Amino acid sequence: MRETTNALGAYLRARRELVTPAQAGIPDIGVRRVPGLRREEVAMLAGISADYYLRLERGRDRNPSLQVLESIARVLRLDDDHVAHLRSLVSEAPRPRRGRSAQGTPPPGALKLLDGLVQPAFIEGRYFDILASNSLARALSPGLTVGGNQLRDLFLDPAEQALLPEWKNVSECLIANLRQAVGNDVDDPRFLELTDELSLASPLFRELWARHEVRGQRGTPIRINHPQVGELTLNRERLSIDGAEDLKLVVYHADAGSSDADKLALLASAELPSSSGNLGTAPRELDSAARR
Repeated sequence: MRETTNALGAYLRARRELVTPAQAGIPDIGVRRVPGLRREEVAMLAGISADYYLRLERGRDRNPSLQVLESIARVLRLDDDHVAHLRSLVSEAPRPRRGRSAQGTPPPGALKLLDGLVQPAFIEGRYFDILASNSLARALSPGLTVGGNQLRDLFLDPAEQALLPEWKNVSECLIANLRQAVGNDVDDPRFLELTDELSLASPLFRELWARHEVRGQRGTPIRINHPQVGELTLNRERLSIDGAEDLKLVVYHADAGSSDADKLALLASAELPSSSGNLGTAPRELDSAARR
């Protein structure tokens, strides 16, 4: 699973295998040992020699020109996010090395903002580790407790999967964003620790990771099946924190005047007496609301 020696080649090979001859506009001739396009077909369509493309995939040439990259990207049907990722893999200026503690501590101002928010909110690191959270976020999902990791929970925790009925779609989004965030820094210790663990434990993670999908996270609705207030749909916003490149503030909020807003308010009211962030014993009103 590790891609530390040839990230560019691994990416080109994975994306090549996802493009069919029909999509590329060429006849499907002969028996194909692997899905997708052959190397020589990519080279022909991109207008470069088959030997040169082979050198790129095998990591013997890691500095193709911008024109070559754009030609290959066109053949592989890469969108803007995937093209940006492709360029990052051949950058001559690698990212600074990060250690185990590189995700850092959220700045004091961000922590004050987090505590003052009336919506569920948390601060996540580059690899979706939970670095800080408010009590309503923890009431919404125990996985949003400091020290948790969203990717690990999605793939390995049945309770988190039950909480998020569309957890497979969410996990695909997080994996694609992780690919974008890590770029060519694939020897980062925390990145290797997390991807090695999930690769060993989850066949679905291995399958999705091998696709090399790349996509930035954008604001999106997320459906939650909460054990106490029932099903609700919340908007998920991910905001940058000034001076902290790898830290994001994530906020969940309901549409104003919706039944989702009522359920979220009810969940918040159950949290008011609690300073621990755990729901404990919910009032009767909370249980009756879940049945409505």
